[in-house]
Amino acid sequence: MISVSAAGALAFTALPAAFAAPSSTAVIAEVYGGGGNSGATLTRDFVELANAGSEVFDLSGYSVQYLPGTASASSQWQVTALNGSLAAGGRYLIGEGTGTGGTTALPTPDASGSIAMSATTGTIALVSGTTALTCKTAADCTADTRVLDIVGYGTAVVREGSGPATGASNTASVARAESLTDTDDNATDLTSATPTPVNAAGQTPDPGDGSGGGGGGTTDPGTVRVHDIQGPTRLSPYAGKAVTRVPGIVTGVRTTGSKGFWIQDPQADADARTSEGVFVYTGSATPTVTVGDSVLVTGKVTEYYPASGQQSLTEITGPVTTVLSSGNALPDAVTVDATSVPDAYTPSADGGSIESLPLEPTTYALDFYESVEGMRTSFKDARVVGGTTEYDELWVTVKPDENPTKRGGALYSGYDRQNTGRLKVLSLDTSAPFPTANVGDELTGTTTGPLDYSSYGGYNLQATQLGTLQDNGLKQEVTRRQKGGELAVATYNVENLDALDAQEKFDRLATGVAVNLNSPDIVALEEIQDDNGAVNDGTLTSEATLTKFTDAIRAAGGPRYSWRYVVPENNKDGGEPGGNIRQVFLFNPKRVSFADRGTGDATTTATQVVKTRKGATLTHSPGRINPTSDAWASSRKPLVGEFTFHGEPVFVIANHFTSKGGDQSLHSRYQPPTRSSETQRAAQAAEVNTFVKSLLAADADAKAVVLGDLNDFEFSGTMTTLTSGKVLRPLITTLPPAQRYTYVYDGNSQTLDHTLTTPAITHFDYDVVHINAEFANQASDHDPQIVRIDVGRCRGRH
Repeated sequence: MISVSAAGALAFTALPAAFAAPSSTAVIAEVYGGGGNSGATLTRDFVELANAGSEVFDLSGYSVQYLPGTASASSQWQVTALNGSLAAGGRYLIGEGTGTGGTTALPTPDASGSIAMSATTGTIALVSGTTALTCKTAADCTADTRVLDIVGYGTAVVREGSGPATGASNTASVARAESLTDTDDNATDLTSATPTPVNAAGQTPDPGDGSGGGGGGTTDPGTVRVHDIQGPTRLSPYAGKAVTRVPGIVTGVRTTGSKGFWIQDPQADADARTSEGVFVYTGSATPTVTVGDSVLVTGKVTEYYPASGQQSLTEITGPVTTVLSSGNALPDAVTVDATSVPDAYTPSADGGSIESLPLEPTTYALDFYESVEGMRTSFKDARVVGGTTEYDELWVTVKPDENPTKRGGALYSGYDRQNTGRLKVLSLDTSAPFPTANVGDELTGTTTGPLDYSSYGGYNLQATQLGTLQDNGLKQEVTRRQKGGELAVATYNVENLDALDAQEKFDRLATGVAVNLNSPDIVALEEIQDDNGAVNDGTLTSEATLTKFTDAIRAAGGPRYSWRYVVPENNKDGGEPGGNIRQVFLFNPKRVSFADRGTGDATTTATQVVKTRKGATLTHSPGRINPTSDAWASSRKPLVGEFTFHGEPVFVIANHFTSKGGDQSLHSRYQPPTRSSETQRAAQAAEVNTFVKSLLAADADAKAVVLGDLNDFEFSGTMTTLTSGKVLRPLITTLPPAQRYTYVYDGNSQTLDHTLTTPAITHFDYDVVHINAEFANQASDHDPQIVRIDVGRCRGRH
C-alpha cells in the first residue's frame, strides 16, 4: 500500500499582490464539484493546486475557500485549512464533500475538507490565512491582499477577468492547461473536461480501488540522494532548492518539540565526508511515518540555525512524504567511540566560519560528528559526565580515559584541551521515563539513534534505543569542621534565592551550609535577591530572604548567623529584572566580629583603604569597590567586609563577575569562538586587583580572601588580570588537577567559582565541596567551597 502525507514548514515564498500579475507560484489548477452526484464516476469533490514556480511553496497557514455561485447577502465563504508544501512543478489535492454516487475514490488527498461544492457554479479562492473572506463581489475580492488566486465557474459573480470558466457539471471539471497559464481571466484560462485529480505523490484515481489510495503516479526515487544533499562541507549544496522523491528508511521519529523524522539512505556513497542521514522537519504537524518505513520525500532543503553563531542543521522542510513499504531493516549504526572520534576538536578558521571548509572526519571531532549528522549512531557502556536535566537529557563520554575527574566527570582544563568524547543523549521514546543519572553513573549496553544538532550543547544522540542506567552511588561530600584556631570562609552561589521561593529550596541550601560545609565562620553568598525576587516593583531589601535562610540554617543544626550587605540600586546590578541580585556576608558572631564602619551612601560611594599604625582599615564596611566604574555596568558590585578573628583583621571580598552570556559556544561555526564577555570581566578583575594592591600597600601583611562566582576558568585571562603582580593566589590550583572544578556545563566539569588569598595567608586548608553540580537533583547549579585559615601560623600577626 502506498500512502502520502504532507506537513508544514518554514515559509519560502512571499504572497504576491492579488491580481497584480498572473501567478508564477501556486495556482488553482482544477475544480470539480460533481463528486458523488448522479452520473459521476468520482465519489468526492476536489480542488487541485499546482506550483508554476521553481521553488517549493509553503502552504502552512493557507486555505482554500468556497463561495456558492448564486451568492446572496447571507452567503458565507467556507474554509478548508491547508498544511505541508507544494513542490516546484508539483500538485496538491484537497478532497471536499462526498456524495452518495460514483464508484471511484480520489487518490489520497493532501488535505481534506467537507465542503459540498456545486457541480455547476461556484467560486474557489486560494487564501493566505484561514479566516473566512467577507467579499461578495469580484472587485472586493480583488482588493483583499490575502487572496492569491480565484477560480469562478458556471455563473459565479466572483471570478477573475471577463467571466467565469464554463462547462462544469457532474461529469466535468474546469482545469488549466498543462502549462498552468494564468492570465487572470477564468473564462480563458480554464476549460471543462473529464476530472483528472492528482495528489502530491503523483497518484491518480484507481478505478478498482473504491477506498482511495491512488494508482498510477511516480513512486520511483528522484535523482538526488541524501549524501548529495549533505555534501562534503557543513552547508548543503542544495540549500534553498527543491528536491523531489529523495529515498530513505525512517530511522527515528520525533513527536514533540521540533517535530519531524530522520531518513537514511542504505545505499551509501564512498565519501566519508557526506552523511547518509537527514532530518525531515514537519513543523507543527506530527509525523505519520514510523521507524522502518521506506519513503520518498519531496520538499525544500534548508540550513536551520538554532541560534546566532551556531552551526546549522541540514533539513528537508515542507515535506510531502510517500510511504512505499514498512518494516524494513534499518541501516547499520555508526559506532561512536574512542577509536572513531578524533582527539583534535575542531579546525580553525582564525575566528571565521568553518562552514565552507571541507570536512576532515578522521582529523577533527566536530567534523566527524558533522559527517554522520542525521545518521544512526551508537555507543556502548558510556560513563555519565553530566547529570539528567529538567529537559530529560544527560551527557556521556564515549572516551572513558579522556580527562576523567576524581568522581567520574570530564575535566575541562584549557581552551586547547577539549573533551571530544562528550555527547548529549535524549530519548525519542516519550512513553518511557527518562533515567535520572548523576555524574559517574553509566549507560550500560547499547544506545542507538540518529545524531542531531541543537544550540543547547551541539551534537546529540536522539535515542531510539537507550542503554540501561547503572547507578554508581555518587554521594554528596561533607567537609571537616574547622578547628578552634582556624577561620573558615566559604562561598556559595545560591541561584536566585528570594523570600518567595519554596521552603524546600531554603532547607536544602541550609543543609549545604550547616552540614556539608560544616557551619563556616563566614559565608559569602552570591545571587541573593530582594524580598520578592523577580517581581519588578522597586523592592530592594533582602531582610525577609535572609531571615528565612538563616532560620533554615539554624534548623539544620547551624549557628545563628548575622548578615551584612549593601543595598543595590534598583535594576542596576544585572540578573533577573526586578530581582536586584547582590552578594551577602553571613557570619557567626560567636566566632568573628564585623567592623561596621562608614557614613554616606555605600551603594554608590567606593570603600577606600586607610593606612593606620595598626595596619589597614576600610572607610566603608560593608562597602563596594568603585561601584560607579563602567566595569560594573549592569553587573554585581564586589562586597567588601572587615572582620576580626582572634584579634586579627581579615578582609573578605565577595564577587559575582558578569556572566558568559553572549560568548560563542565551543561548537560554534566560528572557530576559535569569540568570548566577548571576557572584556567586562577583565575590567572587573582589574578593579579588584587594584583594590587588593591598595590594601597591600597599606599593610603588606594584610590577610584578604577574594572569593565568589567569577564566571571564568582558572586558565582564563580574567584570572591572569586578577592575580597580576602576584597579589593573589588562586587556591583552585593547589588541588590535584582531577579535583579542579565547581560547575558542570554540557558535560564539562569546570571551575567558575574561586577563592584567592593574599600572600600573608600561608597556612590554609582548601576544599571544593561537591554537593550540586554533578547531581540531577540540585539545590543550586554551583558547588560551594571553603578555606580554613590557620590565622595564628600565618605571616605578619598583628
